Amino acid sequence: MILDAPYPIDPRVTHEAEALLEAGHEVFLFCFSFEKQFLPSESLLNIQVRRYYCSKLLYKLSALAYTVPFYKKIVAKKIRHFIKSNAIDALHVHDLQVASAAFYANQSFSLPIVLDLHENRPEIMKHYQHVQHFPGNVLISPNRWKQAEEQYVRQATALVVVTSFAKNELVKRTSIDPKRVVVMPNTVREAFYGEYPIDRKIVNRYQSKFVLLYLGNTSERRGLMTVLEAMPKLLKRIPSLQLLIVGSSSFDAVLQKTAHELKITDSVDLMGWQPENTFPSYIAAAEVGISPLHSNLHHDTTYANKVFQYMSLGLPMLVSNVVAQQFLIDTFASGLSHIPENVEDFSNKVIQLYENPEMRKKMANRGKKAILQQLNAKEATKELISYYGN
Repeated sequence: MILDAPYPIDPRVTHEAEALLEAGHEVFLFCFSFEKQFLPSESLLNIQVRRYYCSKLLYKLSALAYTVPFYKKIVAKKIRHFIKSNAIDALHVHDLQVASAAFYANQSFSLPIVLDLHENRPEIMKHYQHVQHFPGNVLISPNRWKQAEEQYVRQATALVVVTSFAKNELVKRTSIDPKRVVVMPNTVREAFYGEYPIDRKIVNRYQSKFVLLYLGNTSERRGLMTVLEAMPKLLKRIPSLQLLIVGSSSFDAVLQKTAHELKITDSVDLMGWQPENTFPSYIAAAEVGISPLHSNLHHDTTYANKVFQYMSLGLPMLVSNVVAQQFLIDTFASGLSHIPENVEDFSNKVIQLYENPEMRKKMANRGKKAILQQLNAKEATKELISYYGN
């Protein structure tokens, strides 16, 4: 596996690696350390982790991976060393950013390559702040990333994507054989909902509140401005309402300023990033889990990790009706959906959930059942394991 980030931080990588190990494969993981002092080799959960130093400057150059060749050539040298040192049989490349380096390095080996597309990177890049403003808007071209994605999609032995919607979009766009595309959703490991302890201090802190919980990245496209703008009206109807945000991004300053301008700071907790093992405690403190994503091609074709985390611990959801999220709501009836960026519709759905505790309880039970029976990591990785087994 090739990951251009430190490890362990990526649950998708861990889910896939653990499943492959359980199926009898050996898994070696190439990853980065941004610190000069690091452990170059260790076994984590039986994954053979091999770390390589990457300066912060080099990592920033990855944004220019399809503009200039510096990142590709430097990282490819490290990948070649990794392949030789560990007698690798096949490469599983995690996402588009490192694909150019991995395919370039593999010219010396001709190993089969599975390209794992965690998201529609070219599409979502259009919404990145550093791509929208100078000098990023001059140096970084989402269209070039799209062309590179299509090139490597056609060259790869197989592809892994996060939803059937992503598969259909990719097949239609590139005319590749759908049999080459494996679907592996971003769902939850059993450890998340079965092993992490509940911190009663967190739960007790919110025991008198009706908590809307948001987990994860807080960038503008995630839709939290809609929630903030709904809060003044909702607080008149639900005085105990509390918005709890566990996550962060460069957009946090705007969220904080908006909360201040709307005079709702007492009813909004911006907790910043917290360890994953605390998420169940925040979920236990909440009444509703939210995912108010804006509508775009990326959000239509992927699942946010948070929706599975909510469902696994019996938290009813309120999500925007982008295609993938609406599919979950329609299929498993584990929450309600609202029109993206529509403050009134979001508000009405919150009130509906608040006034119907029995409905919330039924949604919670259906969500937990869906995870236990169909949407857990073991079920999600079956198609991937079958592919590697063949």
